[in-house]
Amino acid sequence: MYMLVENRTSSHLHLKRSPGIRSWSLFVGIASVGLAAAYYSADSLAWKLFYMAGCFFVAAQNLEQWEEAVFDKNKGTICLKTFNLYKKLLTFSKGGNEQVVALLTEIQDVKVEEETVRYFGKGFLVVLQFVTGFSHPLTQSAVLGCRSDVEAIAKLITSFLGLNRVENQQDFSQSSDTEASDVDDPQEKY
Repeated sequence: MYMLVENRTSSHLHLKRSPGIRSWSLFVGIASVGLAAAYYSADSLAWKLFYMAGCFFVAAQNLEQWEEAVFDKNKGTICLKTFNLYKKLLTFSKGGNEQVVALLTEIQDVKVEEETVRYFGKGFLVVLQFVTGFSHPLTQSAVLGCRSDVEAIAKLITSFLGLNRVENQQDFSQSSDTEASDVDDPQEKY
């Protein structure tokens, strides 16, 4: 699953993502190695604590981030938040939370991009394109496979922001301008 819809109204869209089953499995596996090393070793208590703490930090480092995207039409902003357990532990609760805020009117397009994930194949993620030419991913990590889930989230965001209606209106106005200009041009007779 790419992102879950936490809350959706006509003026508010709240999407969430938490670490997946692969990430939690890796966390439990690495932490278990530390516990097993501490339990079965004949070393002193200090070494056992070192084994457990070291494996726990490596496990926390490999854990994916918790991510949120809040689109608020009342405020006219999008807020992308990330929470990283590893950074939170290393900075003793001072870091680990990152936040990006942008204006909804600055979003020009929502696209699905493909990203190569080493050893695993292709991953997909939603990218927000801004009027300034800047692009920002909706999440920091791609989801493997499941392109349809990512496309569904992109369509949800596009319909919420009304970007598909703007494109259709622009296409219609361009086609009507072309027809009007054709009438004004004199036609040459041969």
